[in-house]
Amino acid sequence: MLVLSRKRDEKIVIGDGIVITIVEVRGDKVRLGIEAPSDVPVHRQEVYDAIRRQAELNTRED
Repeated sequence: MLVLSRKRDEKIVIGDGIVITIVEVRGDKVRLGIEAPSDVPVHRQEVYDAIRRQAELNTRED
């Protein structure tokens, strides 16, 4: 895992098409802006996990 320190309005670039911007830092919370190509799904971890669980259930039913 790469760990970076960034300040408000600084960016992190991943590959050629993904840019993460630090929008706001408030206490222990950080707001991120994520720019990614439309074919790259971007989800919070808990949403991603729910999507995977649902996909597993759908595969079992088939």
